Amino acid sequence: MLKVLIVGLAAAALASASSANATYAGKNGLIVFGADTGNGHQLYTVQPNGHDLRQITHVDGEAVHPDWAPDGRRIVFEFDRPNEAGCAVELMNADGSGIVDLTGSRNGCEGQPSFTPDGQRIVFARYDDIINVESIWSMDLNGEDRHQITTGTDSGVTDPNVSPDGATVSFIDYNGADLGQAVYSSSLDGSNLREVVPFAFDVAIKHDWAPNGKRLVFTDNADNFERSANIATIPPDGTGLRYLTDFSSPDTRAYVGGYSPNGNWIVFRLEVHGLYGLYRMHPDGTGMDAILKLSSFRPRFIDWGPR
Repeated sequence: MLKVLIVGLAAAALASASSANATYAGKNGLIVFGADTGNGHQLYTVQPNGHDLRQITHVDGEAVHPDWAPDGRRIVFEFDRPNEAGCAVELMNADGSGIVDLTGSRNGCEGQPSFTPDGQRIVFARYDDIINVESIWSMDLNGEDRHQITTGTDSGVTDPNVSPDGATVSFIDYNGADLGQAVYSSSLDGSNLREVVPFAFDVAIKHDWAPNGKRLVFTDNADNFERSANIATIPPDGTGLRYLTDFSSPDTRAYVGGYSPNGNWIVFRLEVHGLYGLYRMHPDGTGMDAILKLSSFRPRFIDWGPR
């Protein structure tokens, strides 16, 4: 069965590797992701056809969890400082130049940032090590005008993403149990807290909104390695769950990155028996093909930007 899967994916890749183009506030642009260089994680960009793979950060520490600005000109990311000295939110140009630290000397850890749809603010997760609280915050592009949004259910939160209409923030919420990760959402003022995907799904940290705001995409069984991890979408009201992949072997796992800017693709990492590839598929699960074929190179923290 595994041999059939790999052969089928390879055939699909050869058939449609150069087919990505469309518009959503511009055409689909570069894909950014993190990968281990052997001396920590750095960020890379690649064209949707797999060409022009390029390392864009060379920080002393680790660059992870990138997110594109809506205009495709800048990237915000989490910088894990060397020697376990905490983490910070950093902003840079799309080519990796001009890195600016938005966290500064604040205590604790700030990370998992993403832009609001208007590109004027950044939402992020903050761990305050003095009061031992994790919460979702918002700030401007200078790291100022900071507002706490929510602590979720008070057992830990991360990976905030604002809906395309700018009214709702979704995030991963923990319940304190093993394999207990859910998708929650609230209004930007922290009100209207609601469960979108239950804790029993053990949701992976990375999730994303469709550009039209009608569905969110996520991965289940993030840390349950006795089962396969699969990708699903769901409307923001928590009804109408739809699986896009149906892998059954624990050695075959799909971890979502997010939607393409035009909404016609979903990018993700495919894992098959210890090999990793950067793949895409349509939002209904069809048309799966490789951007970067299965190898020992492991793309993570994936986000598809506009051009």
